[in-house]
Amino acid sequence: MTELILAFALFLALHSIPARPAVRAKLIAHLGHKAYIALYSAASLAVLAWLFHAALDTDYIELWAPAPWQAWITLVFAPIGIFLVLAGLFSPNPYSITFRGASEPEGAIVAVTRHPVLWGFLLWSLSHVAPNGDLRSLLVFGGFALFSAGGLLMLERRAQKRMAAQWAERSQRSSIIPFATVMNGRVRLRWDVPMAAALGLSSIIVAWLLAGGHARLFAAEPLALASPGF
Repeated sequence: MTELILAFALFLALHSIPARPAVRAKLIAHLGHKAYIALYSAASLAVLAWLFHAALDTDYIELWAPAPWQAWITLVFAPIGIFLVLAGLFSPNPYSITFRGASEPEGAIVAVTRHPVLWGFLLWSLSHVAPNGDLRSLLVFGGFALFSAGGLLMLERRAQKRMAAQWAERSQRSSIIPFATVMNGRVRLRWDVPMAAALGLSSIIVAWLLAGGHARLFAAEPLALASPGF
């Protein structure tokens, strides 16, 4: 459990300290935008791998019994979460997390929500809580969910402060709640290259996970868990 706590603490630090505008600006000025993104992405993946390794090495303490319907929550919502994360990272977005430059025109995914990466991470993490009824999974996925929800509010406040007088007009083109501006008729859904790339890559990832990748990584087969005979 100690290793799990340390890994999660490092995860929080890595995604909190460099995310501060002043710190991020200094790192980008020193490294360059592309190098910063590459190094940050590599570090994030390494810490995430350590976090899951530590979780799998932690003693299993059951909190509730697994059931097939719980696994279907993950099968339905986790792919949506993966797509939102990728679409958000690939698309220009002046409001939130992205690999693209802030000066580029807003990507189509911004019409869905200003914070697709965090919403995707939130959906992915929450959808993994129900079928993993043990303490270590609740701590990991519940912690991810709380981190994502807090990040939504933090980035919303930062965007509002950064855009200042432009906020009232620009924020009408998107919303913090997914599809809110679409449903009230302020914007129309559209499609662009980053969203198409995200859909293609997320489809490949999900197919690989269902074909045995998830079992190799985490010793759990999602389709088997969703079977009534499990």
